Amino acid sequence: MSIWFKEITLEDCARLDGGLGGKGTLMQTLGIKITEIGEDYLVATMPASPAIHNPIGMVHGGANVVLAETVASYAANFAVDFDHFYCVGQEINANHIRAARNGEIKAVAKPFHLGKRTSVWDIRIYNAAGDLTCISRMTAAVVRRPDSKNAL
Repeated sequence: MSIWFKEITLEDCARLDGGLGGKGTLMQTLGIKITEIGEDYLVATMPASPAIHNPIGMVHGGANVVLAETVASYAANFAVDFDHFYCVGQEINANHIRAARNGEIKAVAKPFHLGKRTSVWDIRIYNAAGDLTCISRMTAAVVRRPDSKNAL
């Protein structure tokens, strides 16, 4: 059974990458793309290019966190009635386990908890060889839209 409030497509995700008014986003800057939508998970990728490396030539831990928060935030928003609510990152942590240096890194977000006020997401990041490089957890706040007074 799907956790998504309504059907979503990769094209929907690509449209969101442009931001409000098409002014651009961090996702575009870093090359983050949603690449797979499962029944209870979302996958995003990001090139492990020198633009996101730390000074010693591996993916910067902060870039891992950006990727993790991006995929979890998209997932959190797809799991609520977006006409009445939206989700924002409230807390995130990350444990960096192994380096990624090149190719493409992949993040998989799955929910731990889907509640009325918060959702909690498990994000696993893998390097191009498929090795686990980072484990992250993000809590998203579920916020009622100001113009949606009749929502639960």
